[in-house]
Amino acid sequence: MIRVEMLSTGDEVLHGQIVDTNAAWLADVLFQHGLPMTSRSTVGDAMSSLVDALQSRSQIADVLIVNGGLGPTSDDLSALAAATACGTELVIQQEWLEKMEAWFASRGRIMAPSNRKQAEIPSNAELIDNPVGTACGFALQLNRCWIFFTPGVPSEFKVMVEQEIIPRLKARFDLPEPPLCLRLTTFGRGESDIAAELEPLPLPEGVVMGYRSSMPIIEIKLTGPASQRVAMEQAWQQVKLLLAECTIFHGTEGLPPLITRELQNRGFRLALSEQYTAGLLNWQLASAEVPLSAAEILPPHAETLEAQVERTRALAAQQGTVLGLSVGNLEEGEVSIALHTPEASWGQRVKFTHGRHNVETRQKVVAMMAMNMLRRWLHGSEVSTGHGWIDVLETVK
Repeated sequence: MIRVEMLSTGDEVLHGQIVDTNAAWLADVLFQHGLPMTSRSTVGDAMSSLVDALQSRSQIADVLIVNGGLGPTSDDLSALAAATACGTELVIQQEWLEKMEAWFASRGRIMAPSNRKQAEIPSNAELIDNPVGTACGFALQLNRCWIFFTPGVPSEFKVMVEQEIIPRLKARFDLPEPPLCLRLTTFGRGESDIAAELEPLPLPEGVVMGYRSSMPIIEIKLTGPASQRVAMEQAWQQVKLLLAECTIFHGTEGLPPLITRELQNRGFRLALSEQYTAGLLNWQLASAEVPLSAAEILPPHAETLEAQVERTRALAAQQGTVLGLSVGNLEEGEVSIALHTPEASWGQRVKFTHGRHNVETRQKVVAMMAMNMLRRWLHGSEVSTGHGWIDVLETVK
């Protein structure tokens, strides 16, 4: 098995001042190519820490992808640390320097002297192209390890991984077939409740069940070797059957894109009205290009569930659409959601049973509940349903 590791650099990453999205993205890409990441670590901007990390990981990993520290400022030390770890010198890459100067000139700017360091790499390194930025990458061999150095800017990093690093890895290593990962996402049941139902299921050898909770959803994953595909798909059918009532989408599609597809296939548009969610629902749907005929945000006001249902029906009629969806105001821990369809109109008033969740989390939950009402109607299911730690107090139709 090829041991692939990642080393993220930078004080801002180490101290949690920014989220390391590059690491999550890389882990997913490597997994898809049959190279699941073995481990990942983070180190700050101190030269000694960088050199120690390179020397120690190069004794263990087959491949190490180093991210960050290739910029023009004094705290960008990855190239110098690499040269120090290898006992060599930095050398200027004249061709890259000229490319940088041309890049600045094409934008009507003069390259600052500090940018020159971005064209310096260890003498034993191979330059790796960066078609979208000024920092070139490079690769070198240290001890048993093939080390790639990449810029921290996500757009530059991703292009370099996909166009330069992955092809090199495929050329050098005989990569196994990527593991199979079957996924579905649920809403409305707790993780322990779901686990209690799924744990008794027998799984094929080498296959594991995984759970990822990200309020307000829980993703279920079945991961195993591609050689177990038939047995995994058989086990997965049982999982889907047990979780059918609370499953909101399969794979990684997401609920808003699913709604987009369903509405486009039927030629429907949606009229939307929000109070408590304050535009969050509109943002989630519009980001997925859900066909919306209206999206209003109203100031908080008291309203009966029946009045909200009627208002939602009237909004859809006013917009000339057959679908309307609305979120009411939060009052004493209770909020109402209404859905109008060509068949009927529904409303449900719900109450949060736990007070430990903040406003942002509650808004996300309510937005998900509203989208789920629409999804359930589109799929021919009962529109109103329980939601775990949320009590349904009243429903109207």
